Amino acid sequence: MIDPRTVQIVFADLQDSIVALSSTNSPDVIRRSAGVLGTVAQALDIPFTVSVAPRPGGPGVIAELPEASPFVRGGPCCWDDQAWREAIATEGRKTLVVCGVTSEIVVLHTALDALADGYDVIVLVDASGGMSERTESAAFRQIEAAGGTVTSVASFVTSMVRDFTTPVGRGVITALHGLSG
Repeated sequence: MIDPRTVQIVFADLQDSIVALSSTNSPDVIRRSAGVLGTVAQALDIPFTVSVAPRPGGPGVIAELPEASPFVRGGPCCWDDQAWREAIATEGRKTLVVCGVTSEIVVLHTALDALADGYDVIVLVDASGGMSERTESAAFRQIEAAGGTVTSVASFVTSMVRDFTTPVGRGVITALHGLSG
């Protein structure tokens, strides 16, 4: 079981113009999965950050994410953004749950740097998207070889909430039904 009090979530590059580029998960699957994850984060009082790549016309964060001021970074890794890294450290939660597009760039580099800095890392495949099956699989293998966990939104959420008869549990299982398309 994972204690939600140890978790924080990283939504990385879940921007309209970038999500549309995913070749491994459809933009609809990514949007639904990220939206469910955001709903669960709010229900369980899990802090989250939204990190974005600079884009013409502004960040363009997908509507499914919970309201948040995005951290705009200059490179391929959230970890390189000092303000974002300080926000993560301030929470004092050592399990980072990472999702985003692309898996081979922002998800990979953020996960590897967080692992190197002593965080536990969980990457959610259904809330992420890659450039190709082959390159995304290679990125996930790299994350696992470094000590990270690669799983799904449903598996992650049900590792935190195991009783669906409580009000929170009912809310969580109802949110998970949103994963079906």
